[in-house]
Amino acid sequence: MDLTALAARLAAHPSIRGKLQIADATRALGLDAASPGAPGDDAAALPRPDGGWDLLAGEGFMPQFVADDPWFAGWCGVMVNLSDIAAMGGRASALLNAVWAPDAASAAPLLAGLRDAAQAYGVPIVGGHTNLGAPALNLAVSVTGQAQRLISSFAARPGDALIAAIDHRGGYRPSFDNWCAALDAPHDQLRGDLNLLPELARAGLVEAGKDISQGGIVGTALMLAECSRCGFRIDVDALPLPPGTDLERWLRSFPSFGFLLSVRPDHAAEVCGRFNNRDITAVVIGTATATPRIELSRATQTATFWDHRDRPYLGLTRDHAHA
Repeated sequence: MDLTALAARLAAHPSIRGKLQIADATRALGLDAASPGAPGDDAAALPRPDGGWDLLAGEGFMPQFVADDPWFAGWCGVMVNLSDIAAMGGRASALLNAVWAPDAASAAPLLAGLRDAAQAYGVPIVGGHTNLGAPALNLAVSVTGQAQRLISSFAARPGDALIAAIDHRGGYRPSFDNWCAALDAPHDQLRGDLNLLPELARAGLVEAGKDISQGGIVGTALMLAECSRCGFRIDVDALPLPPGTDLERWLRSFPSFGFLLSVRPDHAAEVCGRFNNRDITAVVIGTATATPRIELSRATQTATFWDHRDRPYLGLTRDHAHA
């Protein structure tokens, strides 16, 4: 395998490059990583007067994805928001949705997906906005939650172990790199799996991480590294693949349950063990470095996927020194 060619193909892929648009939006809004809510994290975190944090997040969806698979888009509207809250070490409390459709019949599968996922995960939809006179289907969903102790995109540091925790018990949806392991899972399993993240945060075992989103493992590692002003070296041979999957596709895939966690080395075994006890695949796949690069390695080969100092990705970093 030519790692340099693999890294170049991944860096050019639309699912990776799509995140570059975030920097355009934050600049237009006058936001940076020091703004309230800490843009760059998976959810905005606002301190509560009585301790802990209020969390807010939202997701909009690609129109083609919604049009191709409206029920699943509705399900994802719930699922990905709950994942964002869990990635912050929190528990979700309520959801809001905004739905656009040409008519009620077109909106029906989208709304059914939202309803089914909210019931499965046990988080209520408490309101939203509906337009049944729009030219096409579209969807946005927001979520609120709370955390006692945060997992942050800004807390990774050189020397950390990089853990990939991904539920392999699923398969790809048609047309997209979405790996779904949620649809046939018991509801109590879905809820218990997400609860692992706030449990790990409150135990002081995980301080830094993100959920694996559009852009997959490599794109998420890049966002985490840039926010934390560090790098990661990912050993592609250490990354478990579900049966029949391809490494290149897996590195850019968006799993229904997937997190990258940057943890202190002496916590890595316990963190992996807690996921493994719930039949979630979790292993150390790399190490945090003091460089600004995401590197792919295998035996004697090393290739740079992205250097966020030379090519800013989100453009959301803080001026801080690692302890």
